[in-house]
Amino acid sequence: MSNDTIIKDAEFNDAVTTYWLLNGILLCIVTVIGLPFLLVWLIVGKWATRKYLASHKCTLTDKSLKVSKGILTKIEKTVPLDRITDLGIVQGPIMRYFDIEALSVETAGNSSGMSLVQLTGIKDGRAFRDLVLAQRDKVTLSSNASTSPADEVSVGSNDQTIQLLTEIRDTMRNIETKLDNKS
Repeated sequence: MSNDTIIKDAEFNDAVTTYWLLNGILLCIVTVIGLPFLLVWLIVGKWATRKYLASHKCTLTDKSLKVSKGILTKIEKTVPLDRITDLGIVQGPIMRYFDIEALSVETAGNSSGMSLVQLTGIKDGRAFRDLVLAQRDKVTLSSNASTSPADEVSVGSNDQTIQLLTEIRDTMRNIETKLDNKS
C-alpha cells in the first residue's frame, strides 16, 4: 500500500450506461452481421454496461492518477502526475445530449499518438481535469525547486570545461571545412 494522500475520487455519471447501450445498438444496426445480435444486446446490454461502469475507478493522489476499469480484462494504470502532458476533453453530439464527456490522459513518452487512458462519463470532467492539472503543476514546481545545482551533473573544473568546449569548437570547424570542400 502506498502512502500517497488521496485528493479526490472521481464520480461517474450513470447516463454513460445509456450512451454505451446506444452505441452498441447503433453498431448492431450499422453492421449487417450485428443485426442478429441486436436482441441479445438489448437484453444483456443494460446489465453489461452497468457492470462495466461499476468497475471504473479513478483516484487523484498527491503524486499520481490511479485508474482501473474492466470486467473480463482488468486494466490498472498509475500515471505519475509529472508525466502527464495533457488532459483532453472529448464530447461528441450524442455525449452532449447525455451531458457526458470523455477525459483522455496523455503523457510524455507516449509515442502511439493515442491517449494513455480514456475515461468516459466522469461527473464534471472539466473540474476534475483542472484539479489534476493544478496538482500536476504543484508536483512539477516542487520537484524543480528541490533540485539544487549540487544535484545536477558536474562537468568538472573551469579549465576542463573550457578545454572541452574548445575541442567541440575545433571539431565543428573541421566539419564545416569538410562540408565546404565537398560543395
